[in-house]
Amino acid sequence: MIPGDGIGPEVINAALGPIERAATKHGITLELERLPYGADHYLKTGETLPDEAFHHLRDDADAILLGAIGDPRVPGNEHARDILLGLRFRLDLYVNFRPVTLLHPDLTPLRGNGRRIDFVIFRENTEGVYLGRGRIAGEEYVAEEINTAKGVDRIIRAAFEWAQDHGKRQVTMSDKANAVPAHKIWQDKFRQVASEFPEIEPEHRYVDALAMELVRDPERFQVIVTNNLYGDILSDLSAALVGGLGLAASANLHPGRGGAGLFEPVHGSAPPLAGKGVANPMASVLTGALMLEQLGAPAAAADLERAVRATLAAGVRTPDIGGKATTADVAAAIAEQL
Repeated sequence: MIPGDGIGPEVINAALGPIERAATKHGITLELERLPYGADHYLKTGETLPDEAFHHLRDDADAILLGAIGDPRVPGNEHARDILLGLRFRLDLYVNFRPVTLLHPDLTPLRGNGRRIDFVIFRENTEGVYLGRGRIAGEEYVAEEINTAKGVDRIIRAAFEWAQDHGKRQVTMSDKANAVPAHKIWQDKFRQVASEFPEIEPEHRYVDALAMELVRDPERFQVIVTNNLYGDILSDLSAALVGGLGLAASANLHPGRGGAGLFEPVHGSAPPLAGKGVANPMASVLTGALMLEQLGAPAAAADLERAVRATLAAGVRTPDIGGKATTADVAAAIAEQL
């Protein structure tokens, strides 16, 4: 565990109760180790994520549970880059997996009763503009977007393989090839990989059209795959359709390879909310469910999600989703549902 900054320690500490209860209920023992890395540690020591800690996480951990990283006392965000992006890149966690599921009907801002929103986003996690390549020359600021044949192939393939394994019949790929010539590689690889999965319908949407369709008709989507930047934006938009970032979970993975995945709620560190007891722990609990599933405990993961649904139905909610409960209240209610 790296609880991190802002509300990170609060939501991780709260979520651990339900996560451990679900694990124990299903006969699983979790050995937990808390690491200090974050803004406080960086300001005291100058360390972000030392090599010794990275090697320990790479070689010894089965999973990494991250709270949130980001603190206004570190305006350059050096520690955040080294910890979050550093782990994603150095562990080659090329899949950022974000489920988008409406857990209670009153959470969506969209009109209409009986909405059934349930899709996943496969965001490429190790390329694109997030590599930080570029230059500043006078008044010209250049950011380079990197797309490799290997990187694009493997994220698209991961999306199709997940769809096949989970009984999905459609994969939507999104790019902006009509304006960005480099996105031709996404078009080429999508056609190539799709031809290997004839039972799955491939469809393409330019990212601006996809953003519009997600708001207009999100039920029609099953699996979306896209690049690093677009995946970041579209997954936050999608989170808003099902209740907001307080319910948004994610997993950073390298499918088919041993070693730790990195599991994090999407919401960020939210420094103004720290210490007030109002942060929603459900995103961290649902992130814990993703972690349990990846650790080979799908029944415990499903039970944890069921408990979150039941807690929402019972009306035990933090202020971000219309309730008055505290962080600790919500976590206790989820644990009780288990």
